[in-house]
Formats: sequence, structure tokens, C-alpha cells
Amino acid sequence: MCYNLCVNRIKIKAYAKINLTLDVVGATEGYHNLNSLVATVDLYDLVTLRTRKDGLINVYMRGVNCGDIPPEKNNAYIAAQLFVNTFNCTGVDIFIDKNIPLGAGLGGSSADAAAVLLALSRLYKVYDYAAVKEIADKTGSDTGYMLTGGYAVISGRGCNVQKLRCKQKLNLLLCLAKEGVSTAECFATYDRAAKNYAQCTENAVNALLTGDIVAFGASLGNHLTQAATLLNGEIAQNLAKLKYFAPIGVNMSGSGSCVYAMCENDEFCRYIADRLRGVWRVIQVKTVIPKIFLEEKDG
Repeated sequence: MCYNLCVNRIKIKAYAKINLTLDVVGATEGYHNLNSLVATVDLYDLVTLRTRKDGLINVYMRGVNCGDIPPEKNNAYIAAQLFVNTFNCTGVDIFIDKNIPLGAGLGGSSADAAAVLLALSRLYKVYDYAAVKEIADKTGSDTGYMLTGGYAVISGRGCNVQKLRCKQKLNLLLCLAKEGVSTAECFATYDRAAKNYAQCTENAVNALLTGDIVAFGASLGNHLTQAATLLNGEIAQNLAKLKYFAPIGVNMSGSGSCVYAMCENDEFCRYIADRLRGVWRVIQVKTVIPKIFLEEKDG
């Protein structure tokens, strides 16, 4: 995430994430346990914060698919409220220019919440990673990961984050369905199917870290894909359309509805995009390693 600090005002890029794998490995207390290889991509919302002296928290959203999200369901608002209450801060105005589609499995609301926490940490000079991470975990399953981003394996409910030292640049073409997928409905559909899927995260991590991109492409997978396609038929159509071009790999992110092709280079990614654009909604992205502003200290 990038920032520009000017007295009481700060701007941050809230980057989207992509699930390169997603294994459902059980459930605890009614919540699904996951094991997922994730990465940050260079699609982002622009989040601007400005401090207030009256204790109020306001969130203003504009851009794609914003709608009218009430404060109690807005992760950015929830994150700010928890931060202000925890550290006894004054209020803040939050302006979010949305570019990350909602309901696509790209972590847009979690990215905004993480950006708000990072911005507040800078504005109020709070550098307690553990305390901020605890707040992040309360706002969304992958918000804690998004405090640092990059390549990582997230597990459990998404709060356990194992960062990976990897600078591999991936060329990805996102293909977006017209409608999103409800995460709750997707997991419920997955449960009703009661199918067993091979786990792919470990193989994918090994291939990524050894630089075997062909093996890595073959290791992409998502246990929620079938459930998501039952809820949104366009997902299957988009997967088939991307597979037609024979990229290195094709997969779905999160619980959908975004699917993507991993291509061997930028040119081939652009080639596919040119042939789909106008009929399908596509976005060309690359993986990115954000600058870390707040991180856990060893020892």
C-alpha cells in the first residue's frame, strides 16, 4: 500500500488480492477452515483519510458498484470505529474511490478496511502491529493478511498468515461476471454437495517457490468453484472462454464471481483481453509486492 502524508490527511492504495488456491480443510464452531495461497494484484481502491476533532466517523464511497452500504455492514467503517475506540483517537472522514468490484472474490471490502487501519496507524503514530492485526481480524477473514499483502498462505478462518518470500511476477487476466456471488450461499452450497476435492495449496507453493511456472499453473485450484457455478452460471461460461485460449492456468478467486487466466507473459495476456473486451468484462493485472508500513517485529 502506498501513502502520501500531509499533516492530517493521507492517501493509500488498497490493493485487491487473488486466491491462487483455496482448499476447504474442515470446519470449527460453524466456520470453514481454509488453506489458501494468495497474492496481491495491482488493482486497487484509492482510500483517503482526513482527521476530525469531533469524534465522528464518516465514510463516503464512489465508483464501481458502491451502492448504499450501511455503516454497520461497511468494513471500512467498522475498522475505523474499532481503531478509534481502542486507541482513544478523534474522528475521521474516509473517502473511498472504488475500482475493485464487489462480490467478485477479490477482497475489496477487506482491502479498504486494511487501508483504513494502516492510514490511521500513520496519522496517529500507532505502530503496534499485534493490536492492529487483532482489529483487522475482527473486520474480515483476510483483512489481517491485507495489512502486509504480497504472497502468503492464509489458513484457519483466514487469520493465520504465513508470508512467503517470493518476487515472482504473474500476468493475470481477470474476467468478471455481471453478478456477484454471496459467500455465505457459496459455502452452504458447497456443504450440501459434500464432495471431497484434492488439496492443491502445498503443490502450488512448492512450484511457485522453485520457479516452475508450468507446474504452478497446473496446481491452481479452488474447492468452491463448483458451488459458485451452481449459483452463477456465467462463471462456468467465463472459465470455458478463458480455457479456450490455453493459458498456463485458469482458476476462480475466493467464492467468485471473478475468474482469471494466468498467462506466460504480458503480451499473451493482452492478446486474450483484446479478443474478449467489449463482450466480456476483463481487467489485466499483475501481482505486486506492496510497501509494508506496519509489520510484526521478530523477537
